[in-house]
Order: sequence, then C-alpha cells, then structure tokens
Amino acid sequence: MPPEKRITTTRKPSNRKPVNRKKKSKSFPTQWKVAIAGLLLILLSPFYYGYVVSAFVSTWRWITDIGEDPSYRTYKSFDIKIPKNYSIHGIDVSYYQGKIDWAKVKAMEEDEVKVSFAFIKATEGVLLVDPYFQRNWREAPKVGIVCGAYHFFRPKRDGKTQAKFFLQVVKIEKGDLPPVVDIETLDGVSPLKMRAELSDFLNYVEMKTKVRPIIYTGLKFYEDYLIEKFDEYPLWVAHYYQPKLRLDNSRWKFWQHSDKAKINGIGHVVDFNAFSGDSTALSEMLVR
Repeated sequence: MPPEKRITTTRKPSNRKPVNRKKKSKSFPTQWKVAIAGLLLILLSPFYYGYVVSAFVSTWRWITDIGEDPSYRTYKSFDIKIPKNYSIHGIDVSYYQGKIDWAKVKAMEEDEVKVSFAFIKATEGVLLVDPYFQRNWREAPKVGIVCGAYHFFRPKRDGKTQAKFFLQVVKIEKGDLPPVVDIETLDGVSPLKMRAELSDFLNYVEMKTKVRPIIYTGLKFYEDYLIEKFDEYPLWVAHYYQPKLRLDNSRWKFWQHSDKAKINGIGHVVDFNAFSGDSTALSEMLVR
C-alpha cells in the first residue's frame, strides 16, 4: 500500500505577548555585606575623622615648617614664632603667671634665644598692688635677669596720685630698667583727658626718680591717641604674630610680639618681647 499522504496545515501566528521572565538575582555574598558594614562604621566614626584631621594638621605643619621664613620661625621650646633679627629677648609677668621659678626661666635657651630681661607688674590705678610683685621683684634679679616694674594706668584716676602710689610700692635702684606706665584704654574719658593725666604721671615719676619712664601701649592705641604726643619717652609696643613691627625702628625700644610663649618655670603662657638693640644698648638704658 502506498504511504499515507500527510496533510500539512498553515498555522496563523500567535497573538500572545512574550512573557518577560525575570532574571534570577544572585544573592550578595555574606562576606561582602560584612565588609561594607564595617567600612561604613569606620567612616561614620568620630575617631576616624579625628584621625584624618590630625593627619592633615601634622602634614600641614610639616609643609609649613619646611617653608618657614628663617627670620621669623617657630622655636619649639618656646612654642611661638620669634623674630630672629634681635639678640635680646625678655618677658613681662603679673599675678596671672602665678608663682614663678626664676632659675628655670633663666636656664631656658634655644638657638641663643633666652630670657634676658623681665618687666613685672607692680600696681594698677590708685589702690591695687599685684600680689606677686614683691616676690618677683626680689627673686628675678637673683638669677641675673634685668628687671623693670610697670604700673597699669587708669585714665579716670588722677595721674599724679597714681604716680605717688606706684613709687610707694616700687623702690627703683641702680641696675633696674626704667619704670613703665602701661596705657592701653581710655576708660571712658576723652583722649585729651587721658593724655593730661598720663603726662602728670610721667612728669612726677621722672622728677622723683631722675629717670625717664617707658610708655607701654598697643600699636593701634599708639596710632590713635599717642603718636607725636610723647615722642621724648622710650616706647614699648604690643603688636602680635608679625615678622616685623609696623613702626619705624627708631621710635621703639621694646616690642611685645607674642602673648603665648611657654617658658620653663612658669605655669601659664607669657608675653614675649624683643629689644631693639644689643646688650650694650640695653645696659645703657639701665638706671645709674
């Protein structure tokens, strides 16, 4: 028998939409989850940021130390920048520094920078005596530090009365630095009144001691109220954290260039000063 004929039929295309089969997601390995969680904990930790900041500061200090101006560089033992063009350095102190070990102060030295002189607060206004004055005035000269005493001036008070009070407390002797008047505030009076009282103070002290006093003030206060008014008096100027004092060198004798020095034997930071001349010039300033 002949083979059966196969009947072929033509199928119409299907109208079914293809089914979108989702790819089976692979599970994230547990060890990676743990690693990422640990990393997040580190990044969010305050200790991490503290470490980063510390590292940044250390790097910055390292970079800046390399590029420091050799004429105005950081002295690590004093923990401040010191202008290098001066050979005579000193400090000024008051009750704020507490009890001072002057022998340790004298012994401190780095790269020929040492404390050669000290200005010591004695009085303020017409009533206040610094509680550490007598001790400092007695002990500092014993170790070979040249000393001068200063009075914090109050323009509201009578200038002559303040001068008498100052000289009752301070006995100025041969070998001392000239007495100092510290003027840095108007205390609510006019500049004219301040200058009148200051002039009375200076005149009385000079008359009694035969020594011309030093005027201490801030650079701005000097420029605003004192410039060209007391040019016959030696000037001691405060002007901080600068490689150079913005004032003609012929006008000033002492420059208070920092208020943050660390000194052996002193428990608090101290003002640090430079003298404009050499040791001979400093000797010539001393009371005779």
